[in-house]
Amino acid sequence: MNKKHFWILALSFLALTACGKKEEPKEAAAPAAAPAPGANTEEKVLSVYNWPDYVAKDMIADFEKETGIKVNYQTFENNEALHAKLVAGNSGYDVVVPGAVFAKGQIEGGLLQKLDKSKIPNYGNLDSAIMAKLATVDPGKEYLVPWAWSYTTVGINKTKVMKALGSTPMPENAWDLVFNPTYTAKLKSCGIAYLDSPTEVLPPALHYIGKNAYSNDPADHKAAGEMLAKVRPHVRLFSSTMIDDLAGGKACVALGWAGDINIARSRAIENKSDADIQALLPSTGGLIFMDNLAIPKDAKHPNNALTFIDYFLRPEVSAALTNELSYPTANKASLAKVKPEIAQDKTVFPDAGTLAKMVAPSNFSNAARESLSNVYTAFKKGK
Repeated sequence: MNKKHFWILALSFLALTACGKKEEPKEAAAPAAAPAPGANTEEKVLSVYNWPDYVAKDMIADFEKETGIKVNYQTFENNEALHAKLVAGNSGYDVVVPGAVFAKGQIEGGLLQKLDKSKIPNYGNLDSAIMAKLATVDPGKEYLVPWAWSYTTVGINKTKVMKALGSTPMPENAWDLVFNPTYTAKLKSCGIAYLDSPTEVLPPALHYIGKNAYSNDPADHKAAGEMLAKVRPHVRLFSSTMIDDLAGGKACVALGWAGDINIARSRAIENKSDADIQALLPSTGGLIFMDNLAIPKDAKHPNNALTFIDYFLRPEVSAALTNELSYPTANKASLAKVKPEIAQDKTVFPDAGTLAKMVAPSNFSNAARESLSNVYTAFKKGK
């Protein structure tokens, strides 16, 4: 057999062998592993919208370091500004901090989403007594987690106030210092500052004239406006920087929040100022307020928001806010970690008798807020 015939036969045999060989099945690619049930698959981003000077200095950085979630932290000056953002929609925020006075309307208006408490293991640290105070705002405890609480009151730089009053004694009711012309006429020389918001100024004014602090009656609002008009010439500032205004000496008397007044006191001490700043306890009571963590309905990162809320409810994290800013939280488990000098300060943690006199937070209807805004604008303009 010559070589040519040999190669023809060999090739034929190989071809027949190949045709008769069974092809091995290819191994199928393993399917991608599905995320574990309940796993957070959101991008590591969180947008927070809070009040100024209202977070412990290391909280955001520590949260980012532990979770890998980058926080975009911005601030607003009053409840009206936050509410406008939520009503407009597409705010871009995942966590907001509305006051109780606005929160009920935001819940009823569908602007906030229910909290998945299964993703907030530390929810049990909340004080049931404080949570009960939110019942008129969030009856089912489905939308809000308290961030901090305090009360609206009068703050003073005692040294300057005593000098300005001269022979006039301090009033029994601290509200007189900002609402009674007998006192405001004397105190205008060292500066009177009001919070710059209708829902912060009108409720204590209503309370002062014996009306329901959260009245929805326009006639009551008008009466409060008439009272305020008498002291308008004596008011120096409508302040969104109350802490600095008190600590820096721009005002000796303030209609403000006890927590901010106490921060101003600490800041003055740090700056070695001789300002003797005090939060007073009016004989007829201050107005309790509660600021609350909530998740907007259109939040893009609700799971990250729940992680943030749960992180804040750790005892040591909540206590850090109280220790640094003199604002109590609703975290009962944090009390053991609050500094003794702060825990014993009656202007931070009022005693039972003082608390009993204070007005609990409530809310206004949309129509009432418009009425309040009109009265406040006229007052501020001096009309």
